[in-house]
Amino acid sequence: MTKFIDSIHAFECQIFRFINSHFEQKILNMYFRSVTHLGGATYTIMACLFFIVFMKDPFQLAGIASGIALLLSHIPVAIIKKFYPRKRPYLSISDVNIPKNPLQDYSFPSGHTTAIFSITIPFMVLFPYTILFLLPLAMSIGLSRVFLGLHYPSDVLAGCVLGTTVGLVSVRVIEGLI
Repeated sequence: MTKFIDSIHAFECQIFRFINSHFEQKILNMYFRSVTHLGGATYTIMACLFFIVFMKDPFQLAGIASGIALLLSHIPVAIIKKFYPRKRPYLSISDVNIPKNPLQDYSFPSGHTTAIFSITIPFMVLFPYTILFLLPLAMSIGLSRVFLGLHYPSDVLAGCVLGTTVGLVSVRVIEGLI
């Protein structure tokens, strides 16, 4: 079993290295350094508050569902990071390209990816046409975390699954209330 897990980790490290190896490409670097912040606390909270405060139904309802999902998704991220303290890849893999002052907390799961999927999924479910721009945005933010050397691909995948699940649940809860 250990050999199997080691081979999966080695494969994941290969994927990580491939994505991170493009760090020196200026346009990609500029794009990913910019888009990654959209998954951070400031932007995700502000986006939810904007729709809750300034929009009318049905967009306000989507904002409420997104806010609930963002709040609820943060709890398992904090718990998992505490009980599964996975080091960030730049601390475990040699010759990783990273921005100045990288994050110091644990890697699994990706909080940025969890947050962006948790707030975009309600919009994608309630307004399917938004998939055309919200899904590529959310995927870009997840990919940026690997590109910047801050997360393994499995961290991002776990964040995507967690954020999507909580986003879907929050929509069902909101729909049950109306």
